[in-house]
Amino acid sequence: MRHPAPVTAETPDLESIADAFTKTAEKYDSFAVDHPHLTAMREKVYGVVSRHVPAGARVLELNAGTGTDAVALATRGYSVHATDVAPGMLARIAPKAAANGVSDRVSVQSCSFLELDRVTGGPYDAVFSDLGGLNCVADLGQVASGLDDVLAPGGTAVLVVMPPICLWELGLVAIGQFRLATRRLRRGGTVARLEGRTFTVHYFTPRAVRDAFGDGYDVVAVEGLAVFTPTAESKNFAKRHTRLYAALTWLDDRLAGHPPFSRWGDFFILVLRRRDSGAPGG
Repeated sequence: MRHPAPVTAETPDLESIADAFTKTAEKYDSFAVDHPHLTAMREKVYGVVSRHVPAGARVLELNAGTGTDAVALATRGYSVHATDVAPGMLARIAPKAAANGVSDRVSVQSCSFLELDRVTGGPYDAVFSDLGGLNCVADLGQVASGLDDVLAPGGTAVLVVMPPICLWELGLVAIGQFRLATRRLRRGGTVARLEGRTFTVHYFTPRAVRDAFGDGYDVVAVEGLAVFTPTAESKNFAKRHTRLYAALTWLDDRLAGHPPFSRWGDFFILVLRRRDSGAPGG
């Protein structure tokens, strides 16, 4: 059995990350209100979960944030154990679950995805990480090394990760925003600043994620998320440019599941399945 990797120079500053996201928890939820594009992105993710994780499954959510995804999955019949390192984020989950009538299907634990040996209630049928939480670590092997402790053999991991190639951001070169346009391409990641704290964001290809998880996992599906449509940071584009947004959505719906577009976007959705312990290479 593998256990979480020791702390190294590549380990993120979890204290800074927890403090930053605690302070921004209320803004995080407010930003999602009346944000049709972000809602559509989340719905695509939930659709992928529904296709690959059986209804009624027990799901461990990493970097659960304020519980938006945990509650959404619970309303779809899943039992979700939501974990995060930010106390301010975690504090918002139980009230959301209660307001949506799913308190019996949502549990909460303060825990980093680098400390999966601390997770209670396992093993789980699926592991879920949404909207780039895993991009806060330089070495995804540090996450993968603990997954065997929490994911049952034959279980599914649905990971939503930010890749190096985002067409929307690269297009910013045309308006002179070269630094922002190329931030994902920089060696060593990009320094993010949030609520007075700094931490590094790293970008991964689907292949890099797959390699980090090793031979014990098979790739089931890869799909780009917001390949032609704007990034999640763009709150008003869908409302101000309805026809253009509809056209870009049409392109996403038809091309995001095919190479090379499946490797591009604001994010990609990678579905991995853990091999049964008796399977070849498992």
